[in-house]
Amino acid sequence: MRLILRLALSAAIPFFASEATFAGGVSGAPAPFDKGGVKIALISYISAGDFFQAYQAGAEAQAKSLDIDLRVFPGRQDAAEQREQVLQAINLGVSAIVIDHGLPESLGDVAQQALDKGIKVVAFDVNLNNPKIPQVEQSDHELAKLALEQAVKDNGTSFNAGYAYVAGFAPLDRRNEVWDKFRSENSGVVEKARFGVVDDTTATSTADQAKAVLSANPDITVVFAPYDEFARGVKLAANDLGVAKKLKIYSADVSTADIQEITEEGSPWVATVATNPAVVGAVSVRVAALQIAGQDVPQQITVKPTLLTQESLRAAGVKTIDDLAQKVPAFSRSDAATATWIPDKLF
Repeated sequence: MRLILRLALSAAIPFFASEATFAGGVSGAPAPFDKGGVKIALISYISAGDFFQAYQAGAEAQAKSLDIDLRVFPGRQDAAEQREQVLQAINLGVSAIVIDHGLPESLGDVAQQALDKGIKVVAFDVNLNNPKIPQVEQSDHELAKLALEQAVKDNGTSFNAGYAYVAGFAPLDRRNEVWDKFRSENSGVVEKARFGVVDDTTATSTADQAKAVLSANPDITVVFAPYDEFARGVKLAANDLGVAKKLKIYSADVSTADIQEITEEGSPWVATVATNPAVVGAVSVRVAALQIAGQDVPQQITVKPTLLTQESLRAAGVKTIDDLAQKVPAFSRSDAATATWIPDKLF
């Protein structure tokens, strides 16, 4: 009964369109973008949090620049609902579907149904194991590698660590591969505890676990939390326990809220490695557009990350994502999935 009710409610959820006005398409663009109004669906597993909101904003900005009718389905960390949303998008007759995160086991067959109907599918940070589905990613291996290199620079190669991780999410699994290799190459790094939660209150839920971990393991001096919501939760726990001064947190991803938490006085969150989520959202839409236009795209499209330390952010006076984009030009653009007819100056 609960599943039937949830699916019924899901079917009643209205889609949200971008603010684009379809006034004749994009000059010089190939069909069908020369006429405008191409329908693309963006279906997210997670919508809460600054990263995912910025990702959606970037996707909407790129869609508007291409006169695309972007249908945005809100994510609620519900695999059954996301699956139903893919089916809804198919029934709407969209030309492409961008799937943002999710659980591969619940998406693989419905993604194939879309392909069978001639609908292009693009995946961001969810591995659907389908050669016909391009994968957009943030170079998760490099994200983790840069963060851990900074951890070694700050702490040496011997320290007791806490590690925030939840299996089953493609970006976290890729970052975990780097962590496992890092520990195998650095015998002095001891993983004292592993914890983490992904839900609609990830930071708060992770904070509850982190409090227990830090209380039980007072010798932990470093936490690798390769997702900013994890890092926010660990920071909250460290502050509540009064151990922030003896802890260093290294993360991945960034938002304006993250920057404020990293740069505040006494913050244990000392570094993060990130791409601009708005740029990643724009790249995801560009990949879909190129496919619809019949142009080849690689199987893997990577947006390169940037190391952001507490020290460098403070020195540059960076307080917001807008500041970061202005003061670190590489953060505001990507040459991934571009074409002469696709505007890429969006922010």
